[in-house]
This record gives sequence, structure tokens and C-alpha cells, in this order.
Amino acid sequence: MNAAPPKIAPVNARFAGILLTAAGLGTAAVVFFFNPATHAFYPVCQFRRLTGLNCPGCGMTRALYALLHGNFSAALHDNALFVLTLGTLALRGAWFLWNNFYGRSTGEIFPVKFLWSLLAAALVFTILRNLPAFLFLSP
Repeated sequence: MNAAPPKIAPVNARFAGILLTAAGLGTAAVVFFFNPATHAFYPVCQFRRLTGLNCPGCGMTRALYALLHGNFSAALHDNALFVLTLGTLALRGAWFLWNNFYGRSTGEIFPVKFLWSLLAAALVFTILRNLPAFLFLSP
């Protein structure tokens, strides 16, 4: 009935990895050279524009800019969820590559439990950052 999705061939997986790395480095270069606080070509959060509330992504570009310039505390202030998730994803990616390099079984890079917990954390973070008692979480 519900057949498993086809596995990605190793050649396609390498190409996808190279493509994602290039896209990530290109995005980081744009954010590094163009401050989101002073340049208007970055997209505006439609959720904030419509509701006046902060979404879980609000402040993410400014947090990336701060991280790329070595200002960790400003990055945490702009979007703590992004900074902590980025660190977690980096550790998970390193673990995945390490096990893949030594031929160990890695399983899924992002298990379903991880994705559900990330969604739950984003929902809690969104609620908290819009409450008056947690204004320090707002960008």
C-alpha cells in the first residue's frame, strides 16, 4: 500500500550536498557583506507585518549577521532559537559525516523525533517571545 520512498543514489546525494554547501556559503557571504539592519533588499516577515507578533524566524538574518561577525551575544538576542538550532544541526551533521566516513550505520540524518521536537521548541519559543515577561527573546 504505502511503499517507502526511493533512496537517493550516492552520486545524487554528493551533488545535493555540494549544491547545498555552495548555497549556504553564498547566503553567508551576502549576509556577511550586507547588514540586514541597513539594507532593505532582505525579505520582510509577513507574519509580523500582518499580526504585529514575532514568528520563530524573526531576527534570524540579523542573528546570522552577528554570528558571522563574531558577536555571539547579539546573535542570541536577535534569535536564540536559530543560534541553538544551528549549533545542534552542526553537531548532528558532524556526527553524520564522521559515521559515514568510517562506514558506520547512520540512519536518518534528521529522525522524526528530532523534527517533532524542533517544531515543539519553535512553537514554545514563538509563544514566549511574544509575552511581556519574555521580551528579552524578541529581536
